[in-house]
Amino acid sequence: MPDTLLFQKYVSGDFTDFQDLVKEDDVMKYITGKGLSNAQARKKFESILELNQDPDLGYFKVIEADTQKLLGDCKLVNYKKDATVFEIGYLLRKEHWGKGLGTQICKSMLALATALDPNKDVIGIIDPDNTASKRLLSKFGFKSFFVGIEDAIATEKLILKRTAIK
Repeated sequence: MPDTLLFQKYVSGDFTDFQDLVKEDDVMKYITGKGLSNAQARKKFESILELNQDPDLGYFKVIEADTQKLLGDCKLVNYKKDATVFEIGYLLRKEHWGKGLGTQICKSMLALATALDPNKDVIGIIDPDNTASKRLLSKFGFKSFFVGIEDAIATEKLILKRTAIK
């Protein structure tokens, strides 16, 4: 497992890295069902660049510090259905699954969320069949509150409550 992970926001010159990451069916299985085509990857990347205009939030490349190798990516953004909640997300190349990197990524994104607003709840949206992601989020205190179909996709939402009860 890499000692140090670096998190760098995607910039316009990173499309090739992004496309290489999201073209794999295994990597995208629980996100879109299958790898993205060039056109789908381009469309998604353009939306990422829009979100990355926020100085603090956005999509980040996950890079191994020693080798500068791209391991995956992650995000901390305002949840599109409720901007009073952060949304966390992550994906890793298949060869890095099961090595504890998800834990490191989640810890880093939650630390960023805390630094930005320690009282803002954090949501994770996963495929209900993605037991590894559910286990990871549960380890950090996320609780499932929705399982069903949303936007024609099987969806499970988990939330980390950080706001005081009013």
